[in-house]
Amino acid sequence: MIPNQWYAVLESRQVKRNKPIGVTRLGEKLVFWRDQRGQVICLRDQCRHRGAALSQGKVLNDHIQCPFHGFEYDPSGQCVLIPARGENAPLPKNYTVESYPIQEAHDFIWLWWGEPSQEYPELPWFEDLDAHWSYGRDFDLWPVHYSRAIENQLDVFHLPFVHHNTIGRGERFVSDGPITQLEGDTLKVWVRNRHDKGEQARMASALSQPSGPAMLHFKFPHLWMNRISADFRIVIAFVPVDEGHTRFYLRYYQRMINLPILRGLVNWFAAIGSRVIVKQDRSVVITQQPIKSAYRMDERLIHADRPIIQYRQHREALILQAGDSAPSNQGK
Repeated sequence: MIPNQWYAVLESRQVKRNKPIGVTRLGEKLVFWRDQRGQVICLRDQCRHRGAALSQGKVLNDHIQCPFHGFEYDPSGQCVLIPARGENAPLPKNYTVESYPIQEAHDFIWLWWGEPSQEYPELPWFEDLDAHWSYGRDFDLWPVHYSRAIENQLDVFHLPFVHHNTIGRGERFVSDGPITQLEGDTLKVWVRNRHDKGEQARMASALSQPSGPAMLHFKFPHLWMNRISADFRIVIAFVPVDEGHTRFYLRYYQRMINLPILRGLVNWFAAIGSRVIVKQDRSVVITQQPIKSAYRMDERLIHADRPIIQYRQHREALILQAGDSAPSNQGK
């Protein structure tokens, strides 16, 4: 994973007040809960005593209690009670569970993966997706590294083959460009696929600069958006579970329909209707070898892979820039 980044790891609705939830994210077992003020807390899901999962315990006065021997930890991860020693016994300082900085926005729980800091960068998000949009949602779990899942959504050439009977109908096999722009940590892609009429594909350098908005937007480390129209977008957060699994949080944003009941139905049908397309992608991506991609690897890429190449280049640059600043128990 890319260190020193904010990652959306859960939806807000998944974390309840005074009820711990245990999940694996970024290769780490984590426990989340809300305190009495509604703030989200995240600790490593492992008691310092004998390694039991804290997520199987209880939340007591904003502390989490280990289910095995009743050790209690405060929101900072510091052990505040060892029942076997007595309520007023002094506590050793080395009984501390790792805690993680958390923010909550856009109905997601965001976790900072990297070195603690006095000031953190802004959360990655798409500026024009504000409170005027509503969304339907769906989920999926793929047995692949998150880099492979992301690259599939940056691949502008696979639609007429993988999705030949759904969104790829029309036999637009030839890919001109594509044109890409990397602005900070945002990668924008303009897609130009057309029918094969005997003319070779044109390189990006031979195309005029686009005047309209990009079709695909990717914000590092793991947020993707397809701009279907001015009023309809698809957003995916590719959440790393571990080195071999990726959780998809899919959202279908629209601002065309505002009537509550009708809006809910439209959002729901949009989300459910995508499952066929996602399964088509999944059936191919899970066969790719190796399971994890890298900037330099034994593949023979072509001009249409330009977005993937830029993704790999910038991902590697961010990892090198972060150096050894991943959490001490991870370095992926």
